Amino acid sequence: MNKLRLILDTNIFLVSLSPNYKYNWIYLALIQNKYDLVVSNEILTEYQEQITKRYGLSITDASLDYLLLLPNVILKNPSYLWQLVENDKDDNKFVDCYVASQSDYIISNDLHQIKDNKFPQIAVLRYEEFEQEYKIRFATNKTIT
Repeated sequence: MNKLRLILDTNIFLVSLSPNYKYNWIYLALIQNKYDLVVSNEILTEYQEQITKRYGLSITDASLDYLLLLPNVILKNPSYLWQLVENDKDDNKFVDCYVASQSDYIISNDLHQIKDNKFPQIAVLRYEEFEQEYKIRFATNKTIT
């Protein structure tokens, strides 16, 4: 069986990096190979821009270099753009990567309105839903399928 395959919205990824935030378990589970993280070049660029603003350039380069070395980080660049997010076009990169990679969920507190889409169906979990369902399972299992 394959591991759980996730797309992390930039805000979720950013706060998961800091050990001072409750979200840090998501990053720790990633580096412990508990799930697969799917990113595109466009998502990585946004991660880098936002990490640079928050933490500074040298930390950004180190974080993203390390991220790309993890065996459970999958680079997937979509060849088709669905344009399903109307209210914030910049968020389409997450949906497009989700569809192209056949991921299980997008973890986001911003994209919940996309759940009603008929085709393609998009599974979005808000942070609270994701934490309730997976935090304990990640702590007790080697991988989640």
